[in-house]
Order: sequence, then C-alpha cells, then structure tokens
Amino acid sequence: MQSYTLHPIGIIHSPYNQKFGTPRQPGLVKAKCSIELLSPYNTIDALKGLDGFSHIWVSFVFHQAIREHWKPTVRPPRLGGDEKVGVFASRAPFRPNHLGLSVVKLINTEEKPGKILLQVDGLDAIDGTPVVDIKPYIPYVDAIPDAVDGFASGAPEKKLKVEFSEQARRQLDNLENSKEFHQFIMDVLGLDPRPAYKNNELDGEYGILLQHHNIRWRVSADTAVVESIKIMIARES
Repeated sequence: MQSYTLHPIGIIHSPYNQKFGTPRQPGLVKAKCSIELLSPYNTIDALKGLDGFSHIWVSFVFHQAIREHWKPTVRPPRLGGDEKVGVFASRAPFRPNHLGLSVVKLINTEEKPGKILLQVDGLDAIDGTPVVDIKPYIPYVDAIPDAVDGFASGAPEKKLKVEFSEQARRQLDNLENSKEFHQFIMDVLGLDPRPAYKNNELDGEYGILLQHHNIRWRVSADTAVVESIKIMIARES
C-alpha cells in the first residue's frame, strides 16, 4: 500500500498554550483563533468564495500526541476515563495518523503584509498546531439530524462553578481585555479540564496556561477558585 506525505498548509494561533485546558471538542468554548496560511498556500486566491460559508472544516495534526506505536483502544473522558473503546470509535488525539478534524465558525479572512489569516471561533487546538486542509462546511450533507451519537450523547454540561479570589480579580482588572478573558477562564474551567480520573477528587490545586498567562486555581467540591493570574510571556501582535 502506498504511503503519503502531508504538507502543512497553515498553522493555528489559539489561546491554548498546552493540552491541559484545551477543550475536548470544538465549539464548547467561544475562543477567537486564527489560521495563518503558509507559503506557497498563503494566497488570497486559495480562499476565493470561502467567505460565502459560515463554517469550515479544519484538518490538523495532533503534533503533541505523536507516538511511535499506536494502541487499538483508548479511554474516552465521556466514559469517566475507565472504560475502553476502539480508537476508531473515539475522537482521541492518540491515533495511527495523528489527524484531527473540527468544524468551526468562520468570522472573516484577513490579508496583512506577507500574511493571510482566517479568523475563526471555537477551535479546539493548541497554539502552533499544523493545519493540513480546510474545507467549507455544507449543512445539507454535513448535518445529519437523525444521527446517533453513541456514548457521547449530548453536549457536556458545565461541571464546576468558577469563582475568583480578590488577588485574581485585581490581576484580571489590570489586563487590557479583562472582561473577555474573565469569561474565557470561566468557560474553560467550568468544563472541568482535569483528567477524567481526577473528577471524583474533591480537592486539588492546578495550574493552566491560557493566552500565555499562568492561571493558578484550586478545586473544592464543585467549585473552582482562581487564585492568581500571571503573565508568562508577551504575545505577538
């Protein structure tokens, strides 16, 4: 059987700086992301007509989940991290060819000197993820109203209430986009990004990188309390 080589056509810029905290599915968190097209694909002609579509499919590589050997079964978080299913019955990142697929809302396309960007909303990928293809989402073939969703029935509900300490609130108020960042943190932590096997632990302290900020938070029962928000590195404009 012939092998194939994939060439990245773009790279994702997102507020997720690590796997921990990145939503497990697209659209669960409203997050502004962009896809920067790479040469020789960074031509506006390659996007002609795409602005007529509200959503797009993004094919990408789980570049931080690449392993030398693949396993036929995985433990989906929706099943508590205990029960195994076949890798092809899951959307786990540990796959034979390391490919991911997400549908996201297309906000607009932007042409800058030397850059072509697609601004999107709801992408579930780490900053720096390679993109291998982009296609328009077409409702009459891509949306199946009577499709059965197996063990992943229904969208996951928010699991944790999110509160902020006085220190975290002061640090948040000093940020330029404090209102948006406040809601973003609440959306991410509300979904409880902890590994599934941790969900039954009542107490714990955690750190998460979002928009290059180190978010320190603790969990007590059903509440996540943000203790501090500290910038780690400056983001490129």
